[in-house]
Amino acid sequence: MTSGRAPWYHGRMDTLDAQTIADVLEEIEGWEHVDDGLSRQFVLDGFADAIGFIVRIGFAAESMNHHPELSNVYDRVTVRLTSHDAGGVTERDVALARIIDALARRG
Repeated sequence: MTSGRAPWYHGRMDTLDAQTIADVLEEIEGWEHVDDGLSRQFVLDGFADAIGFIVRIGFAAESMNHHPELSNVYDRVTVRLTSHDAGGVTERDVALARIIDALARRG
């Protein structure tokens, strides 16, 4: 993290540079930097598990006032994180990616 602000900081955040994003991607397995955002697909045990995962992501995202792009096809959930107001990836996106990974591990 680059600034010391809390990851759920609700003000405008600066975008991360390409090297910082590359460093972060080494730490958060499965995520990719695509079109000014972080993206990852999760495969769950079925449709109900996928929808439950989306709901858990929703509660976590809402608590951060950060709203990911989510899509679902049967047992797959695709997540895309970007800070539209900043025009790219920020610390808030990285923080939410880590939270989403923790939610996925918990099942």
